[in-house]
Formats: sequence, structure tokens, C-alpha cells
Amino acid sequence: MFVNTDKRSDEPEIMDNFFMKGEILKDALDKIASINRLLGGNKVTLQGVETLLNERAYSNNAPKEIRILDVGCGNGDMLRVLADYALKNNLQFNLVGIDANTYTIGHARQLSKNYPNISYLCADIFNEIEQPGSYDVILCTLTLHHFKDPEILKLMNGFRNRAEMGIIVNDLHRSAIAYYLFLAICFVFRLNKMSKDDGLVSILRGFKKDDLLYYSRKLNFKKYTLKWKWAFRYQWIIPTFN
Repeated sequence: MFVNTDKRSDEPEIMDNFFMKGEILKDALDKIASINRLLGGNKVTLQGVETLLNERAYSNNAPKEIRILDVGCGNGDMLRVLADYALKNNLQFNLVGIDANTYTIGHARQLSKNYPNISYLCADIFNEIEQPGSYDVILCTLTLHHFKDPEILKLMNGFRNRAEMGIIVNDLHRSAIAYYLFLAICFVFRLNKMSKDDGLVSILRGFKKDDLLYYSRKLNFKKYTLKWKWAFRYQWIIPTFN
């Protein structure tokens, strides 16, 4: 039977259990990071950061140190990519990853022990966005699809209030083609059952262009860019500075 992608699925993922831990979770986190890197997913987020930095460079009050929050950071792979990018380009990045799973944060810290400009926070993102203070850039890479529409609107509004430069969303295109291609990826990479099942659910919880345009209208985003990128994902950049 052909999979139906007309509407976003609300089926939960196993990884949504914030108390989960152990080698199966670690393997899933690392495999997700490896596949994302191989398919160019990290580049989509990095290009978004470059876009905001280039736009802000024309402003007289551009900060010397860029504070970046990565929401749902997983094993921290995206933060390490950014740290390497900053080092290569002589930039000062203060990088923070947030995740609600204590075990995931511990794994990310271990993998990032040689990166002094990366820190991690184990917290509920809904609580974090209500806290005082701000970041320059807030990233949401392969995380937004974990939430239902009302939660997405609340999160994105919170991100807007706390991001001085902008928000970058990099998330999955809900597509039947992507669904069946992922089945092939599962075979090639020998993904464990949890990774396979969660990956397929993730695609069905992903987005079509109309979904993201709807959020933009509801949130009254006046200035943003929305682009389809390989491999089956959207890059949604929302500048927040004047």
C-alpha cells in the first residue's frame, strides 16, 4: 500500500521518551548524525548561519562573539561542525546545545570534550524559551517535526523573542519518495529497529511547503526565506534583526 503523506502524522517516536538511555540510543544518535552528514544535511544549517552572518555583517552593531543555540542537539554533531567552521574562518562562536534527555546530553559532552566553546544544557525547551537572556542565532535541525502544530507556533514565537539575529530551521520534507528512499538507507546502513521505525515516523511528521508557509502567516513573519534542499528537507531562515 502506498504511504499517504497528505497530512502530518501525530504518531510518537521512540526517541521522544526523554528517559531513554543505553547503547541502542547512542547508536541511533550517531547513525542519525552520520547519515545527516553524508546526505549534506549539516550544510543546509551551515549555509543558513552563513546567510545570517553575511546579512548582519552590514550592520554597525554586529557582535564580535556569536552565541548560537542548537535545539534538540542530539549527539552535538552540528555544534562540532560549527566549531570547526568558526576555527577555520577566524570567528568567535559560543555554542550551546539543548536536549531534554540526560543520557543524550552526556554522550554529546563526551564527544565534544575537545571543543572548549561548546556547552550543553539538559532542559525542556519550552521552559528555556521563557528564561531571560538571548542568543544571536537559534538552530532547529531535524527537531521541529517532533512537535505538533500548536507547539510549533509556541516554539517559533519563543525563538523569535530570544534570537537577536535569526532562526534557522532545517527539517524534513514529508514525501512518499523520501519515505521509500529511507527504507533503502536503512538496509545500506544496517540501522537498528528503533532508528528505522523512528526515521519513517519522522518523515511522516515532516513538512510540506504549505505547512511552513502556514506557520509563517500565523506568526506574522514578514521577512523569511524558504527553500527546498537535498536530501528532501526544507531550509527556513527567519532574520530577527532590524
